Amino acid sequence: MFDEMRTFVMFADEGSVQRVAQRLPLTQPAVSRQIQRFEQALGVTLLDRRQKPPVLTPAGREVLARSRDILTAFENMKAVVAAPEAHGLFRLGVAKGLAHDSLAGELGSVTACFPKVSMRLKSQWSQELVEQFRLGHLDAAIVLSERSRYPHAENIGDEKLIVIGASGTSRADDPANRTWILSPEPCDARRCLAELLAGQRQPLTIAAEIEDAGMQLALVRRGFGLGLMPRRLFESSPPHGIERVNISDQDMHLDVVMLRSPHLGSMSKVADAISAVARSFITGTQPEIS
Repeated sequence: MFDEMRTFVMFADEGSVQRVAQRLPLTQPAVSRQIQRFEQALGVTLLDRRQKPPVLTPAGREVLARSRDILTAFENMKAVVAAPEAHGLFRLGVAKGLAHDSLAGELGSVTACFPKVSMRLKSQWSQELVEQFRLGHLDAAIVLSERSRYPHAENIGDEKLIVIGASGTSRADDPANRTWILSPEPCDARRCLAELLAGQRQPLTIAAEIEDAGMQLALVRRGFGLGLMPRRLFESSPPHGIERVNISDQDMHLDVVMLRSPHLGSMSKVADAISAVARSFITGTQPEIS
């Protein structure tokens, strides 16, 4: 009905079906039919056709005022959703295993590129973030999981995991004596380790469930058990008193994927920038933010 409404408003401005037909351009009968359809949809007579040219009826004058308001509001709405510059609130979830201070610095560069965007960050386990995203509480989420679970997600990179122990530890020699310092469930890395050990028919004996990464490292360093660590962090800054421990010929890794809402509009540029810095964080390359 927007076309019919616009034609009616244009007729009220021009006062002539002929001039409206020239502006659109339509034939004069087509202009008349649009106005008639508008009258039928509203169930009122908008034009007094006894006069030549027709003039607005009292109902027509009321409808004209409302039609102008509706068309103005509609054009304003179109301008907002088609705005080239991103603005508003962007809600981002980052899996706990990826919530590192260096990533925080990279995300700060994203907000600097979009001064009209405020970012709200949430860090939880991947399963929790996926549920928040599904409910529409997040605009995007960077999670750790097998890529096959989310075939439409964007691939960010590959997070390789290694086993760590205290320097000179010997507990890794006998699987029956191994104990582990791990994050509580549903930790993504812990799930990956459990699947590896189950495939080798080895026990997973938990010595401590600690969420804080610093305390985990302290307990591993004191020999309370083995732990897990992203390989990129170990290689970039090896923790003092801790060494890599080989327990299997199989690699442990998790896919880093980004879920993003299909209704971001101009916020898609923000999501693209976040994807770029997350990829640089995982791969150690320089991000390209436009």
